[in-house]
Amino acid sequence: MKGMELARAYYREYADQIRGKFPQYAGRMAFGLVGEGSECYGYDDQISQDHDFGPGFCLWISRETAQAIGPELQEAYNALPKSFQGYTRQETAEGAGRVGVIPIDRFYARYTNCTDVPGTNIEWMRIPERFLSIATNGEVFDDPEGEFTRIRAGLQRFYPEDVLRKKIAARAAVMSQSGQYNFPRSMNRGDIHAAWLAQAEFVKAAASMLYLLERIYEPFYKWAFRGMESFRICVQPAGELKQLIALGSGQETAGERQRIIESICSQTAAQLQRQGFSSTADPFLQNHLPSIMAAVKDPQIRALHVMADFD
Repeated sequence: MKGMELARAYYREYADQIRGKFPQYAGRMAFGLVGEGSECYGYDDQISQDHDFGPGFCLWISRETAQAIGPELQEAYNALPKSFQGYTRQETAEGAGRVGVIPIDRFYARYTNCTDVPGTNIEWMRIPERFLSIATNGEVFDDPEGEFTRIRAGLQRFYPEDVLRKKIAARAAVMSQSGQYNFPRSMNRGDIHAAWLAQAEFVKAAASMLYLLERIYEPFYKWAFRGMESFRICVQPAGELKQLIALGSGQETAGERQRIIESICSQTAAQLQRQGFSSTADPFLQNHLPSIMAAVKDPQIRALHVMADFD
């Protein structure tokens, strides 16, 4: 059974038991499974079940409700069966607190450092993409009060335009510098170690760029390629990125790797023009930076170095 399916079944079996103990607060409890763990993405498998997997759900409440009944509510949750439908939750110290009673403001502050939707572009810039992915994944089963879902919806609307442009400019700069400039120069020198690092930087920047163009927050690195299976716009460059990695790091594959890098950059350039971020389809991504940044209105964002990113 997948983790989300298990959590949903556990919720259906025991949520009313929780509500029944606190009837005056029943309409102020939100239930679901969102946060860390492959089951929140639907990526879990048998290997995932070796730690922090098992029956459970998140029970989000306001700060006021937490002050009124927080400890008692957590005690009621802890009293629920640890085993369900053949699964027993095995929790590590690192995974503690992923399920159970969680104040709404504390949940969002843990991943965004904001207790609500970020109010400024700089606040948005300071949040790592993987944390925004964590804060918006999974599923909300019930939220009668609507507060958890309100903040969730604000985050799911994706980055403000100026922040998106700044991040795209930084990714284009790194892709150009690492893949189109430093990778071939390093290979021509016979410095395969520097070339390997240049290629690695290119892969990281390109993966992030593709997620930005898809308007999806990039998840934790080990799920980045798995998440690309949901792409609708950048399917071909995502596939080529996988091909690039599979080619290894020797001199004998240098030409093919450079060809793939240029293909990914060319497709990225075309997409930048198609989506209105740049006025040119020039395959050399460095040449897109002025056009991308020219439309940034926030002076704080515009003043940042083109490669600067808080992630």
